[in-house]
Amino acid sequence: MVESLKSLFRQYFGCEAASVSRLTASGSNRTYYRLTCENGWCAIGTVGTSLAENRAFVAIAGHFAAKGLNVPKVLGVSPDGMCYLQQDLGDVSLYDILASGRKSGEYDARQRELLLKTVAYLPRMQFEGADGFDFSVCYPQSDFDRRNILFDLNYFKYDYLKLTAAPFDEIALQNDFERLADDLLTAECPTGFMYRDFQARNVMLVDEELFFIDFQGGRRGPVCYDLASFVWQAAARYPQDLKEDLIRTYIDAASHYADLNNDRFRESLRLFVLFRTLQVLGAYGFRGYIEKKARFISSVPYALDNASKLIDDDLRCRYPELCKVLLFLADSSQPKPMTQDGRLTVEVTSFSYRQGVPADESGNGGGFVFDCRALENPGRYDEYKKFNGLDGNVIEFLEKDGGIVVFLEDVKKVVFPHIEKFIERGFSHMMVSFGCTGGQHRSVYSAQHFAEAVAAKYDVNVEVRHTAINVNKRIR
Repeated sequence: MVESLKSLFRQYFGCEAASVSRLTASGSNRTYYRLTCENGWCAIGTVGTSLAENRAFVAIAGHFAAKGLNVPKVLGVSPDGMCYLQQDLGDVSLYDILASGRKSGEYDARQRELLLKTVAYLPRMQFEGADGFDFSVCYPQSDFDRRNILFDLNYFKYDYLKLTAAPFDEIALQNDFERLADDLLTAECPTGFMYRDFQARNVMLVDEELFFIDFQGGRRGPVCYDLASFVWQAAARYPQDLKEDLIRTYIDAASHYADLNNDRFRESLRLFVLFRTLQVLGAYGFRGYIEKKARFISSVPYALDNASKLIDDDLRCRYPELCKVLLFLADSSQPKPMTQDGRLTVEVTSFSYRQGVPADESGNGGGFVFDCRALENPGRYDEYKKFNGLDGNVIEFLEKDGGIVVFLEDVKKVVFPHIEKFIERGFSHMMVSFGCTGGQHRSVYSAQHFAEAVAAKYDVNVEVRHTAINVNKRIR
């Protein structure tokens, strides 16, 4: 697929891609690359796993661009439709800019300005984007409907709720689900293009101009959903006054396209906040508890807090079992899913410095990073270039002068005492990363051998990711 992306790059820019760097993975199964040529032109290559999803993105992007909306331009699509090239919008997302606010719960003037600017732009995406659009191209379906609602509610039940072992009456909960579906379908909320995943990670800043990405899951539906997704983003911790400003700004902007009754719109919005929070908890359960991506688990308490603050006498009356379950979960001290064994997980990663240090998805801000570039490099010799640090000939080369063995002994002296303290204090995650130039030889050897040493010495979960050669292993 990388060769297909290079071909698309050559066709569009008329030059060869001098470098192709794999970008940090997101929550999706798509793979992204940055392609750059020597004169500085660059583009983002996307490799998808679903032809229908790829087609949806290309069609939506083309329609939005024709409407003058700020989305990445599609520069080319492979003949089989499984990968495409799009405009490179850089690396600065609204999510990155809001980092200090998420940490402190206090947002400065610039952050607030950008948030308000984002929700003021949202109605353009929803209403202008819907104008003349053929929703039959949407993936996986064209409209937000009852099946869609019940699917997401069951996503919450099976991929989150049941993993917590929280007590609940399944029949009573299903009755609440059916009632909530009825209420959402009859809520007073205009219909437009429902972005589906409208969040700060999907808003990019280019010279202070907002651009919007990752809308391939969009469909026709109630516009309240996107506002709920954005304002009640789980870990954002927006203060109440900021939430009010965001809602007010959105209503003012949306009123240019639809006749909105302020009170009834807000009541409908509350239902969609509840529904979106349940959907998000299902996603966190799947990504965190099943796929073992710890950063999603760290967001669960924020989502539960959002849900519990919504619950009043009216919601208790309409959805008694659902409210009871949510309050139980919010009041519990971090209920652990049955699939977790309570042991420390040591995540060991190899990477290429060309692609950057891997992100710590646990939400703990990263751990140890060791630079292997001072060690003798097999990649300098043609006979080793097609091999990696898991192959016998490379291992023999690296161990020959003993430098890498001494290096790893020093690493153990630094890290092992911390593992013991983490176990003693009941911590759940530690990340240890090894980097070299290409992420293929020295870092792969170091990560693999260090992980095996940890597994041999401690009763912990050990997971290894070799990011540059795309290998994931669970040692124990």
